[in-house]
Amino acid sequence: MNDKLISSVLEAGIVGAGGAGFPTHVKLGAQAGTVIINGAECEPLLRVDQQLMEREAAGLLTALDLIVESSGAARGVVALKEHYHGAAAALSRELPKHPKLSLHLLGGFYPAGDEQVIVYEVTGKIVPEGGIPLNVGVIVVNVETALNILAAYEDGTPVTDKYLTVTGAVRSPKSVRVPLGITVREAVELAGGATVSDYVVVNGGPMMGVTVSPKSWVTKTTKGLIVLPLEHSLLTSLKKPLDKSIRDASIACMQCSLCTEVCPRHLLGHRIEPHKMMRIAAYGSVCDEKQSPMNAYLCCGCRLCEYACVMGLQPWKFNASIKNILMRSGVKNSLHLAPERCDSFREYKRYPVGKLIRQLGLSQYDRPAPMKYGDHSFIEVTLPLRQGAGAPSEPVVKVNDQVTRGGLIARAPQGKLGTNLHASISGTVKAVTEIFVTIHTENQL
Repeated sequence: MNDKLISSVLEAGIVGAGGAGFPTHVKLGAQAGTVIINGAECEPLLRVDQQLMEREAAGLLTALDLIVESSGAARGVVALKEHYHGAAAALSRELPKHPKLSLHLLGGFYPAGDEQVIVYEVTGKIVPEGGIPLNVGVIVVNVETALNILAAYEDGTPVTDKYLTVTGAVRSPKSVRVPLGITVREAVELAGGATVSDYVVVNGGPMMGVTVSPKSWVTKTTKGLIVLPLEHSLLTSLKKPLDKSIRDASIACMQCSLCTEVCPRHLLGHRIEPHKMMRIAAYGSVCDEKQSPMNAYLCCGCRLCEYACVMGLQPWKFNASIKNILMRSGVKNSLHLAPERCDSFREYKRYPVGKLIRQLGLSQYDRPAPMKYGDHSFIEVTLPLRQGAGAPSEPVVKVNDQVTRGGLIARAPQGKLGTNLHASISGTVKAVTEIFVTIHTENQL
C-alpha cells in the first residue's frame, strides 16, 4: 500500500468524478487483483472521458500504474468503447511503457459503464447481489478521477475544477473544464447558450441523470449538462408522477417480460425480474415465492426497462419507490447471492446505444462536443459542503476571509466518511452556511 498516494488523495479531496462520488482515498486503501479504469462513458451524448483518454493518455496510464502498485494488483486495464478510435490509438501508443497494463475494448451497448457490468466484461467475474467490485478483487476508477489522483500524488494539486460535457439544445456543444461552484446557467453559456427559450437541464446522462435548476452549482460529480426543450419526451418521462406510474403499471402491464430480458443486473444472474415486481401494482404480490419486494434493492436504476417496454411503463421508478419504503422502514437488503453464471444469451441481449438514442428522441443532439481547455473567468462560486458520498465537509474559513485558489476551505469530519474541499477561485469568503461556502472576487482571474 502506498501511504503517500492515499494521503495525497485524501488531502486533495478526490471523489469519484461521476455517480455517487465515493471518497477515493477509501477505495485506494484496499487490496485487489485487477484495477479497471472505467472509460466506457456509456451515457448517450457525453464526450468528456473519451476526449480525456485521447489527450491525457500518458498521464492516465501513469495513474493506473500507481493504483495497481498501491493495491498490489497483478494488472490494470483501461476499458473503453471500441468506437473511441482516437482514445484507443493514443493509449495503444503509450502501452509499451506499462507492461502490467492493457486495453479492453467494449461494444457499443448500454450500460457498459455500470461498475458490475464492466467488471464482468473485463474479468468474467460476477459481483454478488448488492455487492461492489472489491468483492471479486477488482477496483474500478473513473478516467477523470485517475487523472486527479496523479495530480495530487505528483504535485499535491487539489480538486478545484471539473470536466463536463455541455450539450443538447445549445448553440455549440462543448466539453469544458470549469471551476467547481459555478452555476449551471454559466456552464450552459460556455456552449453558446440554449437555442430554445423554455428549457430544462439534465445533470448527468439522459438515462440516469436528474433535472436541475439553472441556478444550481457544478460539483465534483457533475459529468454532463444536457439542455432539452421543455416539451421533450425525456422530461415527460422523468417528471411523470409516481402515483401515475404505479396506476399505469396496474392497468397496462401485460407481463411480457421484455423489461427483465434487457435488465443488465438480471443478465448477470442477479435475482431482479422487473416484470414480476410490476405485479405488486395490480395484485399486491409478486406471485412468486422466490421473489419479494426485497428484490427491488437489486435494481441499479439504469432505466433501460422503460425503453424495452412496449407500453412505456417505468419499472425502474416502481423499484425505486419500493426501495425507499424499505429503507425508511429500516429494512436492509438481505440479498447477497453470488451467481455462478450469467444469462446464456446475455451477449445477444445487450442494448445498442444507437437504438437507445433514437428511442430517447436525442438523435438531433448526438453531435461532437469538442474539448476546450481555455481558462474561463468567473466572479463568484458557491461550493456545497457535501460533494459526494458521506458526511458534509466542515468549514475552516469564515466570512471576509481571503482565500487562494486551491486553499482548504472545509475539511472532512474527523472519524467520518467525507472529503476535503478547496477554493476553486481566489477571492473573499462572502457566505458560510451549513450547506455551502461562497467565494467572490472583484477582479476576474
